Amino acid sequence: MSAASSEYGICRLDLDTSGTHGWQVRLQRKGVRFTRFFADESWGGRDAAQERARQFRDRLLSRLERRDAGRVRSHALPAARNRSGVVGVTRVINIGVNGIEYASWQAAWSPKPGVRRRIRYSVLRYGEDEAFRLACDARERGITRKGE
Repeated sequence: MSAASSEYGICRLDLDTSGTHGWQVRLQRKGVRFTRFFADESWGGRDAAQERARQFRDRLLSRLERRDAGRVRSHALPAARNRSGVVGVTRVINIGVNGIEYASWQAAWSPKPGVRRRIRYSVLRYGEDEAFRLACDARERGITRKGE
């Protein structure tokens, strides 16, 4: 671990009003929080408590990495609420000012951080199956061009 990240997940707590002084390790993975406090007094001083906090954090990260090794990243699989079965492809219904519903299949992707792209294919124009296929193809092209 680099010097810049040597305190990753560790913060100093000095609460004079309650007499609390020490280091707290706080990490979160997949919605589960892991936390532990290392009091200066219990661990033989500020530096010793900090070292124990680092050791705990490193063991915890190692355990979490082993647990998650080989798993597919969550954003690569469709969410439970995904009805299309394809990540980034959604069926969209817009209601025009005349009250008529217009259905389309939308492909969405992010070519770089902070930038979103999307394209829609009309079910009325292409038909249900072809609009879906075009959206899937557009998404695939969009994410494969990501590194270009």
